[in-house]
Amino acid sequence: MANDQPQPETAPYGSWSTPLTAERVSASSVTLSDVRVDGSDVIWSEGRASEDGRTQLVRRASDGDTAELLEAGQNARTAVHEYGGGAWWVRDRVVWFVDWSDQRLYRRDPDSGRTEPLVPEPEIERGDRYADGDLTPDGEWIACVREHHPRGDRPLDVRNEIVQLAAQRPSTPEVIVSGSDFYAAPRWSSDGRWLCWLEWDHPNMPWDQTRLQVRDLTTGSALLVAGGDDQSVLEPCWQSDGSLTFISDRTGWWNLYRWTPSINAVEPLVEIDADIGVPQWLLGRYRYAFLGDGRIVFARTRDGLDGLALRLRDGTVVDLQLPYTTVSAVRAAADDSVVLVAGTPTAELSVVRVTLPDDRTAPQVASLRRARELDELEVDERYLSVPEVISFPSNSGRTAAALFYRPVNPRYAGPEDELPPLLVAVHGGPTGAASAHLQLGIQYWTSRGFAVVDVNYGGSTGYGRAYRQLLRGAWGVVDVEDAAAAARWLADQGLVDPARMCIRGGSAGGYTTLAAMVQPDTPFAAGADFFGLADLEVFTGQTHKFESRYLDGLLGPYPAARELYRERSPLYHVEQLSRPLIVLQGLEDKIVPPNQAELIVEALRRRGIPVAMLLFEGEQHGFRRAETIRRALDAELSFYAQVLGFELPDSERIELLAIENLTYIR
Repeated sequence: MANDQPQPETAPYGSWSTPLTAERVSASSVTLSDVRVDGSDVIWSEGRASEDGRTQLVRRASDGDTAELLEAGQNARTAVHEYGGGAWWVRDRVVWFVDWSDQRLYRRDPDSGRTEPLVPEPEIERGDRYADGDLTPDGEWIACVREHHPRGDRPLDVRNEIVQLAAQRPSTPEVIVSGSDFYAAPRWSSDGRWLCWLEWDHPNMPWDQTRLQVRDLTTGSALLVAGGDDQSVLEPCWQSDGSLTFISDRTGWWNLYRWTPSINAVEPLVEIDADIGVPQWLLGRYRYAFLGDGRIVFARTRDGLDGLALRLRDGTVVDLQLPYTTVSAVRAAADDSVVLVAGTPTAELSVVRVTLPDDRTAPQVASLRRARELDELEVDERYLSVPEVISFPSNSGRTAAALFYRPVNPRYAGPEDELPPLLVAVHGGPTGAASAHLQLGIQYWTSRGFAVVDVNYGGSTGYGRAYRQLLRGAWGVVDVEDAAAAARWLADQGLVDPARMCIRGGSAGGYTTLAAMVQPDTPFAAGADFFGLADLEVFTGQTHKFESRYLDGLLGPYPAARELYRERSPLYHVEQLSRPLIVLQGLEDKIVPPNQAELIVEALRRRGIPVAMLLFEGEQHGFRRAETIRRALDAELSFYAQVLGFELPDSERIELLAIENLTYIR
C-alpha cells in the first residue's frame, strides 16, 4: 500500500511548527479534581482557566443531562492549608460548599438554586476557613475542619480545629475537637455512634506522621486506632458493617487496613508493594471504594504509573486491565460500579464510570465527563509523545526514576547531525510525583522538537516510604543530583544534546531549578523558575502555617540549622550562577511570596547575568488563568529560542521576550 503521508521536513529541533500552540493548550482548559455520587447523580468540580480559574460544580443526572450548580462569581474553593481540597460535599441533592471570596460555608437549596451562608461572617475578612465536611446519618449536622486566622495572621497563631454546625440552617459552629496543630477527615459512622478524624502536629507533615482517632459519642471516650511512631495514616472511611477502613504506610507502602470496634483490632485488607495513598496536599481525596458485595476497587501507584485494582471477596488482588495511568479520585457509585477522575497517556483527566458485574467479566467503562477531544483542538494524535518509564543511576549508588518524552511531530525531523534539546521538569512538593496522563503543557514542548524528562527524584511519592524519605535532611542535594543525573544519563544514551539541556520547575521544583543552576558543574544551559524559593531562611519566616515547619524534616529545625538553610539557599550562591534564567511569579502567592522571585532576579541583575522576570496580577500559587498560561508558555519558548539559538515559527507570532543582559545568542 502506498504511503500517502508526506515526508517530514528537516528543521532544527525547537523550531518546529505545531498545532499545540499556547492558545490551544489553554483553550477550554479544565482541571478535574474531585467527584461525588448522590443517589443516581454524579457531581464533579471543574477548575476553569477561561473563568479566571474558578471552580464550578456540575451535576450529571441519570438521563445524561448536566447542570451547573454555582451562580456566576461563586467559586467552590477553600484556602485551608492554602492548598485546599474538600471544599464541597453533597447529599439528597443539597450541596454544601466553601466560597473562595469569603471562605464561608454555604448551603445550596436543590429546588430554588439559592445559596445561603451557614456560618457567621468572621471578624476579619476570610478569617474562618472551612473544609472537608461530613454529615451525620440523619443529615442534621456537619463536622468539618475550620482554620481560624486572627489579626496579624502569623503562622503560629493560626488555629486548626474540628467544628460541628447545623447542616440545614445558619448557626454558630461549636468546637468539638482541638489541641493538635492540624486536622483532617472528620467522619461520622453510619450508626451515628462514632466520630473519627486525622490529626498531626508540627514539625510533621501528613505524609510523615499522623494519628487516626475515634470518639465514642455515647461515652465521650477517645481511642487511638492507628498512626504515630513514624506512620502516616490517610483516608479513613466508615463502612456499613460498622468497621473503619484507612490507609497506612506501616509496612513501608500506603496500603489498606480495617479496624473493627467490637474487638478493637486492626487487620490488613490490601498489602502490596505499591502505594494506594497519595500525599495529603489536598483534603478530602479518596483512592478506594467498597462495592455493595464487599469487593474493593482501589488505585495504586507502581513504577511511576497509576493503575486500578480489585480486591475480591476472598482477599485476592487482581489488576484491572484499564488504560488509566493517573487516578485522582475513586468513589462508589452502585453495588457494582465506581466513578473515577482518571486519565491516560493520550487523554486528559475525565470522569468515568467503571462497572464490574462480576469477577470474570471485563470492566465496562462509560464516559460521564469526557476530556477535551484532540479533534476539537484541531490536533492529530500523531503529535502526542507517550511517556516512557525510565530509571537511571544517580549519586551514592541510588537509582532514580522519571518519565521520558521524546520529541514527536509528524511534519518534521531533526537534522542528522543534531540532537534535540532537553527540558528537565522538576515536580513540586517536593513530596509529590510526576503524572503520566496527557498534559498538553508537555506536548507543547515535545511537538516543537524538545525532549522532556519529568523526574521522580528521591523524595517523590509512589515508590514507598523509604524512597520518600531520601530527601529528609537532603533537600537541595538529592533532588538536584537526580535531576542532573537524568540529564546526563539521557545525553550518554545519545538521546539529547548535552550542550542544550535546560531545567524547569514550579514551587519546590523552582527551588530545585535554582539550586541546580548554582552548582559549579551544572549540566544545564538555562533554567526556568516558576514561583520557586531562593532564600530558605526568608521563606521559613513568611510562609503559611501548614508548611511553616516543613523544612525541619527537609533540612533541620530552624534556627538551630540556620547555617544549613543559608548553605542550601540559591541566593547565597548566586556568584556561581552564570547561565540564563527566566522567573515567573504570581503576585498574590501566599505560599512562596513574590519577594522570593525578586531577590534572585535582583542578584542576577547586579551580576550582569541574562535574566527575565514576568509577574502576574491576580495569580496565586500555580497559574489558573488562561491568559497567564498562554503568556507563560510563549515567554518561556521565546527565552529558550534566544539562549539556545533557534528560530521561532513565523506562523505563531510569538512575542519576543525581553531578556536583560543578553548580548549574545548561542
